[in-house]
Amino acid sequence: MPPPSLTDRAALTRFRARALKAPALFLHEDAADEVQERLSEVNRRFISPAIVTPFAQVWQARMPGAWIVADEPVLDLAEGAHDLVIHALSLHWADDPLGQIIQCRRALKPDGLFMAVMFGGQTLAELRAVLAQAESDVRGGLSPRVVPMGEIRDLGALLQRAGLALPVADGFTRQILYRDLWHLVRDLRAMGEGNALANRHRAPMPRAVLARAEQLYTESFADDSGRLVSSVETLFLTGWAPSGDQQKPLRPGSAAARLADALGAQETGLEPAPIAAPGLRKD
Repeated sequence: MPPPSLTDRAALTRFRARALKAPALFLHEDAADEVQERLSEVNRRFISPAIVTPFAQVWQARMPGAWIVADEPVLDLAEGAHDLVIHALSLHWADDPLGQIIQCRRALKPDGLFMAVMFGGQTLAELRAVLAQAESDVRGGLSPRVVPMGEIRDLGALLQRAGLALPVADGFTRQILYRDLWHLVRDLRAMGEGNALANRHRAPMPRAVLARAEQLYTESFADDSGRLVSSVETLFLTGWAPSGDQQKPLRPGSAAARLADALGAQETGLEPAPIAAPGLRKD
């Protein structure tokens, strides 16, 4: 029996199509700029890139000629066809993120580069907190409102499980300021990031819940000017398709020089570990 789906793909497709009518894709633009900056630091010219994205217009001007791939459970990628595959801000909606990375790895030529950019677990932390509290206060229970997003350690481990070499996971968190909760919700809708969870309540969120959520948000997460703070954690996962002539990590203990010598620093030995205190004696 297959596991239950996380995402209602039909709803996600509708939300993304609706977003294209009046898009607010500044986070996608920001992620694309950061990816380009990182690629500029790689000593490689990529000639057959592929990009997995729900918003092709963000990438077409940045990477003319790249193969644009729709964000679907089965990706339109040919095996061994690309020297670069970018998975751009859609992996958090995948029911099987490991499977998505494996598909990207199979599409790479030997020593090809995989890079994923995605939202991390701290994204919308403030919104999650106030919605949960507001719904509990008003309705006496909770319902899923925001898609769960992975933590950097767990996501980094997926690179190795997918068979990628030299894996690296890193990221940063930025804060966006909003004049009110309605402005934040409008931006999420204009980015195609509405609630597309498969087990969501189909009925619209009651206004009383939203009003209570805005009150809590203002009380707990507003800056000195009364603007609401919304955190966005952006994570980057990078790995290379294995190749025989690829750089290999050194075996532990095989270093020919000390780091202290290279830095011109004085080496200080570690103090002995303290002896465990004896157990208390019962008299």
